[in-house]
Amino acid sequence: MVRTLLLLPFLIVLVAFALSNPQDVRLGIWPTDLSIEVPVSIAILVASALFFFLGALFVWFGSVAARTRAAKAERRAAALEAELKAHTAPPPITTSIARRGAAVPALAAPK
Repeated sequence: MVRTLLLLPFLIVLVAFALSNPQDVRLGIWPTDLSIEVPVSIAILVASALFFFLGALFVWFGSVAARTRAAKAERRAAALEAELKAHTAPPPITTSIARRGAAVPALAAPK
């Protein structure tokens, strides 16, 4: 629901931009004679999308080192927690069953 509420205004602006710029523009690659005519809105939107994803790719590659350090720190913290738990574990409770007729020592009353 929230995703739709955030996406709807963006899509409305996008459609309004595309409808208000129907003029054709000629796009070409300089060293060749290859060219194509497309509406200016499509050319701008495609270029914007291309550079958006290119920027996202640079950010993602830039965060690889930080994500690697975070994963290493999480593994180290888990190992330290396991070590701490092993050292602070209470001693195991041992019980013995007295044989019939055997004397069972009484606990002393607290003073």
